[in-house]
Amino acid sequence: MKHAVARLRDARMARRQEPFIARGSRAPRCPDCRVIFSHCLCALHPQVATQAGMCLIMCDTEPLKPSNTGWLIADVVQDTFAYAWARTEADPDLLRLLADPQWQPYVVFPGEFVAPERVVAEVSPSPGKKPLFILLDATWPEARKMFRKSPYLDKLPVLSLQPDQLSRYRLRRSTREDHLCTSEVAALCLGLAGEPHAADTLEAYLDVFTDHYLKAKQALPLDLDDALHQRLRSLAEVGAAVPG
Repeated sequence: MKHAVARLRDARMARRQEPFIARGSRAPRCPDCRVIFSHCLCALHPQVATQAGMCLIMCDTEPLKPSNTGWLIADVVQDTFAYAWARTEADPDLLRLLADPQWQPYVVFPGEFVAPERVVAEVSPSPGKKPLFILLDATWPEARKMFRKSPYLDKLPVLSLQPDQLSRYRLRRSTREDHLCTSEVAALCLGLAGEPHAADTLEAYLDVFTDHYLKAKQALPLDLDDALHQRLRSLAEVGAAVPG
């Protein structure tokens, strides 16, 4: 069964009047990992059992972009939900998820843009609840607009992250070096939720995805035994050995 981001992409593609062509490449891509077939990484796809869930609210074209890293989160974290953002209305399924008593939602957003009383720095859900991290998957200007114009998020606590490293994401440029890509943010959230193995696996998966993506773009061969691939395989083996 396809995960939530793949289903959202299919729905978005069905509404298009013409095929979506990724910028800079017309080569056929694997529909599952979004890299050209010669550099496909589907055989390296990890999945880790987690208590935490991820809710991606995605800007209109994000599910279509091969460089989107929200897709990687859905590959790794089974309880990943994905919804298209719209300025005028909220998806009813999203509203039902946010009201589901099994989850404690946290909107992940910089605290400097939020009233101080809403900001939290730790993940401490109420008894019987699991953390659900709400990530606005968009460019930074788009994410700020989404945050301001989504009133259904206004009463939720805002988790403000304090990363101690700069982004390693190399597939798109940001105007600020301290901005992290969506999967890096998700990895930090998993670490705060007490799930370091899931966090490390997602980080390693991003590194391998980036390696395959860039080498495909540059027509360079892969080294499936380099340190990046060995680290991901090692983490995936540990995850497979842990009961779900």
